[in-house]
Amino acid sequence: MDDARPSIADKRRAFHELHKSGCFVIPNPWDVGSARFLQSLGFKALATTSSGFAWSQGEPDGSTPRERVLAHLHELVAATDLPLNADFESGYAADAAGVAESVRLAVETGVAGLSIEDSTGDPAKPLYDVATALERLRAARKTIDKAGGDVLLVGRAECFLAGRPNLEETIARLKAYAQAGADCLYAPGITTPEQIRAIVTAVAPKPVNLLVGSASTLTVQDISVLGVRRISVGGALARSAWGGFMRAARLLAEQGTFDAFADAASGRELNSFFGK
Repeated sequence: MDDARPSIADKRRAFHELHKSGCFVIPNPWDVGSARFLQSLGFKALATTSSGFAWSQGEPDGSTPRERVLAHLHELVAATDLPLNADFESGYAADAAGVAESVRLAVETGVAGLSIEDSTGDPAKPLYDVATALERLRAARKTIDKAGGDVLLVGRAECFLAGRPNLEETIARLKAYAQAGADCLYAPGITTPEQIRAIVTAVAPKPVNLLVGSASTLTVQDISVLGVRRISVGGALARSAWGGFMRAARLLAEQGTFDAFADAASGRELNSFFGK
């Protein structure tokens, strides 16, 4: 990073530009080090991961309090020159007023975008009814507009992750969220070209975010051809890092061997990178 760092306004303008055409990958770091490394690879924007950050704190996904998440957003915004999209879960509140207050605080961290889910966290009723979900999303939209309107709002339909993998319901919710003011639409859990194409077509011309959180036969080019504007990976990078750590630790604990260290990153390379 050079001395002439982009302002928050610069980052937000750049983020909106990315959503106007083409397809870009928005990877998900979980701490300052991973964020800075991803910037060095040439990515144009970053997004937080609620799961990756929670695991780094020794917690399950969905249990991190709002105050700690906001501090995490502040830290990552300051760490890189790239626009940052916040995985803001369900807005850390049940009612619209609470969502509005949470969004106000998130905007103040300097993020360039944030997402609001329609999941409740209640297994008995995993999704908010559409009327309530719309009320919550409109509250987020109103708060963003009051703050200047330059933070991009992502509306998420969690049907496929909430045990209701119904494409028709998902599309209906996303279209309603677009009408309520979402700038970008997101349905985590869809995987097939048919599902992706159907959602892209249904919400056009609004851009669509696709989650690719596991190994896939689809490439970035394939996904671009389907009309997706941006591709995120959720907690997949964090899980990949945890996978290497867990394998090495288990071999050490269970077999007394050090073989897994053969794949470790070089300390010299890491010190060189972070010493720049």
